[in-house]
Amino acid sequence: MKYLLFIILAAFSIRLSAQQKQFSKDDNGKFIYYKVVDSQLLSKDTLLQRAKAFVNVAYKKSMIQESVTDSSVLAKGTIVIDKTILVAGHPSGEVSYSFVFEARNGRYRFWLTNMLFIPYQRDRYGNFVPTTKIGVPLERTPGKLNAGAWKDILNSTYLKVEKFGDDFKKYLATNRVEKAKKKAETISTKQW
Repeated sequence: MKYLLFIILAAFSIRLSAQQKQFSKDDNGKFIYYKVVDSQLLSKDTLLQRAKAFVNVAYKKSMIQESVTDSSVLAKGTIVIDKTILVAGHPSGEVSYSFVFEARNGRYRFWLTNMLFIPYQRDRYGNFVPTTKIGVPLERTPGKLNAGAWKDILNSTYLKVEKFGDDFKKYLATNRVEKAKKKAETISTKQW
Protein backbone atom coordinates (compact mmCIF):
# COMPACT_ATOMS: atom_id res chain seq x y z
CA MET A 1 0.00 0.00 0.00
CA LYS A 2 2.74 2.48 0.91
CA TYR A 3 4.61 1.61 -2.30
CA LEU A 4 1.50 2.38 -4.33
CA LEU A 5 1.14 5.72 -2.59
CA PHE A 6 4.82 6.51 -3.25
CA ILE A 7 4.49 5.63 -6.96
CA ILE A 8 1.40 7.82 -7.36
CA LEU A 9 3.12 10.72 -5.58
CA ALA A 10 6.26 10.34 -7.71
CA ALA A 11 4.25 10.24 -10.96
CA PHE A 12 2.29 13.33 -9.91
CA SER A 13 5.45 15.30 -9.08
CA ILE A 14 7.07 14.32 -12.38
CA ARG A 15 3.98 15.51 -14.24
CA LEU A 16 4.02 18.84 -12.39
CA SER A 17 7.70 19.46 -13.09
CA ALA A 18 7.19 18.74 -16.78
CA GLN A 19 4.58 21.51 -17.02
CA GLN A 20 6.96 24.31 -16.06
CA LYS A 21 7.85 26.57 -18.94
CA GLN A 22 11.47 27.08 -19.86
CA PHE A 23 13.48 29.50 -21.95
CA SER A 24 14.43 28.65 -25.52
CA LYS A 25 18.06 28.84 -26.60
CA ASP A 26 19.40 30.95 -29.46
CA ASP A 27 22.17 30.11 -31.95
CA ASN A 28 24.87 30.92 -29.37
CA GLY A 29 23.38 28.70 -26.66
CA LYS A 30 22.05 31.63 -24.61
CA PHE A 31 18.55 31.74 -23.13
CA ILE A 32 16.18 33.91 -25.16
CA TYR A 33 12.59 35.09 -24.88
CA TYR A 34 11.58 35.79 -28.49
CA LYS A 35 8.18 36.94 -29.81
CA VAL A 36 6.94 38.00 -33.25
CA VAL A 37 3.65 39.92 -33.27
CA ASP A 38 1.43 40.87 -36.21
CA SER A 39 -0.14 44.30 -35.84
CA GLN A 40 -1.67 45.16 -39.17
CA LEU A 41 -3.33 48.30 -37.81
CA LEU A 42 -0.12 50.12 -36.86
CA SER A 43 2.64 51.56 -39.00
CA LYS A 44 6.34 51.09 -38.38
CA ASP A 45 6.79 54.66 -37.14
CA THR A 46 3.96 54.31 -34.61
CA LEU A 47 5.37 51.03 -33.32
CA LEU A 48 8.84 52.51 -32.98
CA GLN A 49 7.51 55.60 -31.19
CA ARG A 50 5.53 53.46 -28.72
CA ALA A 51 8.51 51.17 -28.11
CA LYS A 52 10.71 54.18 -27.29
CA ALA A 53 8.03 55.50 -24.96
CA PHE A 54 7.83 52.10 -23.25
CA VAL A 55 11.57 52.06 -22.58
CA ASN A 56 11.90 55.74 -21.63
CA VAL A 57 8.61 56.29 -19.76
CA ALA A 58 6.96 53.09 -18.59
CA TYR A 59 10.09 51.19 -17.56
CA LYS A 60 12.46 54.12 -17.05
CA LYS A 61 13.45 52.94 -13.55
CA SER A 62 14.62 49.51 -14.69
CA MET A 63 15.69 50.05 -18.34
CA ILE A 64 18.28 52.22 -20.07
CA GLN A 65 18.01 52.90 -23.78
CA GLU A 66 21.29 52.24 -25.59
CA SER A 67 20.56 53.03 -29.22
CA VAL A 68 17.73 53.78 -31.63
CA THR A 69 17.67 53.39 -35.40
CA ASP A 70 14.88 53.95 -37.91
CA SER A 71 13.48 50.46 -37.22
CA SER A 72 14.91 49.21 -33.91
CA VAL A 73 15.41 50.00 -30.23
CA LEU A 74 18.17 48.49 -28.09
CA ALA A 75 18.11 48.70 -24.30
CA LYS A 76 19.52 47.08 -21.17
CA GLY A 77 17.47 46.43 -18.07
CA THR A 78 17.10 44.55 -14.82
CA ILE A 79 14.39 42.47 -13.20
CA VAL A 80 14.36 41.87 -9.44
CA ILE A 81 13.76 38.23 -8.50
CA ASP A 82 11.88 37.65 -5.25
CA LYS A 83 12.23 34.73 -2.88
CA THR A 84 9.02 33.99 -1.03
CA ILE A 85 8.79 31.75 2.02
CA LEU A 86 5.21 31.23 3.14
CA VAL A 87 3.96 34.81 3.43
CA ALA A 88 7.15 36.83 3.86
CA GLY A 89 9.35 37.53 0.87
CA HIS A 90 12.53 39.34 0.01
CA PRO A 91 14.59 39.93 -3.12
CA SER A 92 17.06 37.12 -3.78
CA GLY A 93 18.77 38.84 -6.68
CA GLU A 94 18.38 40.59 -9.99
CA VAL A 95 18.60 39.49 -13.60
CA SER A 96 20.12 41.90 -16.08
CA TYR A 97 19.17 41.47 -19.74
CA SER A 98 19.48 42.95 -23.21
CA PHE A 99 16.25 44.03 -24.90
CA VAL A 100 15.97 44.31 -28.69
CA PHE A 101 12.93 45.58 -30.62
CA GLU A 102 12.62 45.64 -34.42
CA ALA A 103 9.63 46.88 -36.43
CA ARG A 104 8.30 46.62 -39.96
CA ASN A 105 5.01 47.83 -41.35
CA GLY A 106 2.30 45.81 -39.64
CA ARG A 107 4.71 43.53 -37.79
CA TYR A 108 7.27 43.68 -35.02
CA ARG A 109 9.46 41.38 -32.99
CA PHE A 110 11.28 41.68 -29.70
CA TRP A 111 13.53 39.53 -27.60
CA LEU A 112 15.33 39.48 -24.28
CA THR A 113 18.69 37.73 -24.08
CA ASN A 114 22.11 37.83 -22.34
CA MET A 115 20.47 37.22 -18.97
CA LEU A 116 22.84 37.39 -15.99
CA PHE A 117 21.86 36.68 -12.38
CA ILE A 118 23.39 38.83 -9.63
CA PRO A 119 22.61 37.55 -6.09
CA TYR A 120 21.61 39.87 -3.26
CA GLN A 121 22.66 39.85 0.37
CA ARG A 122 21.66 41.91 3.37
CA ASP A 123 23.99 44.79 4.25
CA ARG A 124 24.62 46.19 7.72
CA TYR A 125 21.60 48.49 7.43
CA GLY A 126 19.19 45.66 6.60
CA ASN A 127 18.87 46.51 2.89
CA PHE A 128 19.28 43.91 0.17
CA VAL A 129 22.17 44.88 -2.10
CA PRO A 130 24.05 43.07 -4.90
CA THR A 131 26.93 40.92 -3.66
CA THR A 132 28.98 41.56 -6.80
CA LYS A 133 28.86 43.41 -10.10
CA ILE A 134 29.64 40.25 -12.09
CA GLY A 135 26.59 38.24 -13.11
CA VAL A 136 26.22 34.49 -13.55
CA PRO A 137 24.70 33.46 -16.91
CA LEU A 138 21.34 31.74 -16.51
CA GLU A 139 22.48 29.02 -18.92
CA ARG A 140 25.04 27.74 -16.42
CA THR A 141 24.15 24.37 -14.94
CA PRO A 142 24.47 24.40 -11.15
CA GLY A 143 25.98 21.76 -8.94
CA LYS A 144 23.87 19.28 -6.99
CA LEU A 145 23.72 21.46 -3.89
CA ASN A 146 22.37 24.55 -5.67
CA ALA A 147 20.13 22.80 -8.22
CA GLY A 148 16.86 23.44 -6.37
CA ALA A 149 17.56 27.11 -5.70
CA TRP A 150 18.74 27.64 -9.30
CA LYS A 151 15.56 26.00 -10.63
CA ASP A 152 13.47 28.40 -8.52
CA ILE A 153 15.46 31.34 -9.90
CA LEU A 154 14.90 30.16 -13.50
CA ASN A 155 11.16 29.67 -12.94
CA SER A 156 10.77 33.06 -11.29
CA THR A 157 12.79 34.72 -14.05
CA TYR A 158 10.66 33.12 -16.75
CA LEU A 159 7.45 34.30 -15.09
CA LYS A 160 8.78 37.87 -14.73
CA VAL A 161 10.03 37.95 -18.34
CA GLU A 162 6.72 36.59 -19.60
CA LYS A 163 4.87 39.32 -17.68
CA PHE A 164 7.28 41.89 -19.15
CA GLY A 165 6.50 40.60 -22.67
CA ASP A 166 2.74 40.80 -22.05
CA ASP A 167 3.08 44.36 -20.70
CA PHE A 168 5.12 45.33 -23.77
CA LYS A 169 2.56 43.89 -26.20
CA LYS A 170 -0.31 45.65 -24.39
CA TYR A 171 1.60 48.93 -24.37
CA LEU A 172 2.19 48.78 -28.13
CA ALA A 173 -1.41 47.77 -28.83
CA THR A 174 -3.03 50.65 -26.94
CA ASN A 175 -3.02 54.28 -27.96
CA ARG A 176 -1.28 56.12 -25.14
CA VAL A 177 -1.33 59.85 -25.66
CA GLU A 178 0.67 61.99 -23.27
CA LYS A 179 -1.63 64.50 -21.68
CA ALA A 180 -0.26 68.00 -21.73
CA LYS A 181 0.12 69.31 -18.23
CA LYS A 182 -2.12 72.22 -17.50
CA LYS A 183 -0.42 75.31 -16.32
CA ALA A 184 -1.34 75.95 -12.71
CA GLU A 185 -3.90 78.70 -12.68
CA THR A 186 -3.24 81.54 -10.31
CA ILE A 187 -6.16 82.72 -8.26
CA SER A 188 -6.74 86.41 -8.30
CA THR A 189 -8.62 87.97 -5.41
CA LYS A 190 -8.96 91.29 -7.25
CA GLN A 191 -11.53 90.05 -9.76
CA TRP A 192 -14.73 88.27 -8.96
